[in-house]
Amino acid sequence: MTLHGTRVAVLAENMYQELELWYPVYRLREEGADVCIVGPSKTQYASKLGYPVKADAAAEDVSAADFDAVVVPGGYAPDYMRRSAAMVRLVREAHQQGKVVAAICHAGWMLVSAGILRGKSATCFPSIKDDLVNAGASYVDREVVRDGNIITSRWPDDLPAFCREIIAALKAARVPAGAR
Repeated sequence: MTLHGTRVAVLAENMYQELELWYPVYRLREEGADVCIVGPSKTQYASKLGYPVKADAAAEDVSAADFDAVVVPGGYAPDYMRRSAAMVRLVREAHQQGKVVAAICHAGWMLVSAGILRGKSATCFPSIKDDLVNAGASYVDREVVRDGNIITSRWPDDLPAFCREIIAALKAARVPAGAR
C-alpha cells in the first residue's frame, strides 16, 4: 500500500537542519504522499547552511484537518517556529485530532510549546532533554520513539528509522479498523 491521497505538512523556518527537512520530504513523496511545506508565512527560508526552501502555505492559512501528519525538522528552526502561534496551533491541533506528529532533534521544542508531551515517552537531541522532561515527557535515548501518534528521533543519523516509523504509522492509519 502506498501513501497516495495522504497529505503531510513539513514545517519550515530559518535555520532548519537540511537533512531533517529534505530527507522526510523526499521519502514521503517517494511513498506517494502529497507533501506541503508550511512556514509562518508563504516565503522562502534558509537552512543552517543557507539552503533554501519555499513554503507552499502559511500556517495561518491551513489547519490540522488539512493533513494526515505534521513533521517538524530540527536545527535551530523550532526555536523560531514556536514563536508563531499559528505554527504551534497546527502541531497542537494535529495531535488533538489523532494525526501523526513527528519531531526530530531540536523539534521537540515545538512539542513542548504545543503542550502535548505530558505523560508521553519521547526522544530528542540531548541538549533539550531537560526541556522535554520538564514538559512532562519520559525521555528515552533511542533512534526513534513512538508513543501513540507522537514520533520522535534524536538527530540526522536516525532519519532512516524516523521515516520508516512515520510511513508505517501513516499506512496503519489508512487500513480500515475491521481489516487490522
